[in-house]
Amino acid sequence: MMRLTTRGLRDLGLLGVLGTLVLLAMPLAPAQAQTAITRDDVIAKLNHYETDATIDVPALRQQVLERSRSRSKNEPPPQKRPPIAPDLTNLPTFNADIQFDVDTPIVLPDSYQSVGRIADALTHASLLPYTFLIVGHIESTGRRENNVLLSQRRADAIRDILVNTFKITAKRLQSVGLGEEQLLDPARPNAPVNNQVQIVLVGKVADTAPPAHPAPAAAAKKPAKPAKRH
Repeated sequence: MMRLTTRGLRDLGLLGVLGTLVLLAMPLAPAQAQTAITRDDVIAKLNHYETDATIDVPALRQQVLERSRSRSKNEPPPQKRPPIAPDLTNLPTFNADIQFDVDTPIVLPDSYQSVGRIADALTHASLLPYTFLIVGHIESTGRRENNVLLSQRRADAIRDILVNTFKITAKRLQSVGLGEEQLLDPARPNAPVNNQVQIVLVGKVADTAPPAHPAPAAAAKKPAKPAKRH
C-alpha cells in the first residue's frame, strides 16, 4: 500500500487547485450554439405551401386587443383559453427563439444572427414567391393588455429588422402580436417557450405587374409637305 506523506498530500492539493484553474480558464461554448438555427431549418419548416390563407391582420389585431381587456367573471385561466387565431396553427410555421431585452421590443445582439438566418431563408428561391406573417407571443405574466402591446411591438421589431437591415421586400411581411391570447405552450403559461416568435407562410406574393397591352398601332405617316417654290 502506498503511503502519502504530508508533502505528498500538499502536492496533490496543489495539483487539484491547478486543474480547477485550468478548467475555469477554458472558454465556454456559447449556449446558443446547440440550438442555433440555420437557413435550411427555416426552409424545411416553411416550404409547404398549399393555398393562400384568409387572414385579416388589422381585424385580428383589434380582436386580440379587445379580448385582452376582458374582465368577465367567467374568464377562463390562461391555460384554458381557446386560441384566438386557430387557423394559424394549420399553416407552415417556423418558431424562432429570439431574445429581447426585458419588457422591451429591443432584440439582443446575440439574436441578430438568428434573424439573419431567417432572412437568408426568405430570400431563397424556394420561399421567394411567398408572403409571411410574423407572430409575436409572450408568457402569461403581468397585465394581459400590456402583453398584447409588447408582443405586437416585438413582432413589428422583427419585421423592421428584416426589411431595413436585411432588405426583405416590405410587401412580403406583415406582423401581429397575440400576447398571451394564444399561448404556444398552454399547459405552462409562464414558460419561456411562450416568448418565441413565429414566422408563418400565409400566401403567394400578389402579382402587381401592370397588365400587358398590345403595342399601339404605328401612326399613319403624315403626307410630306410640298416643297416651297422660290
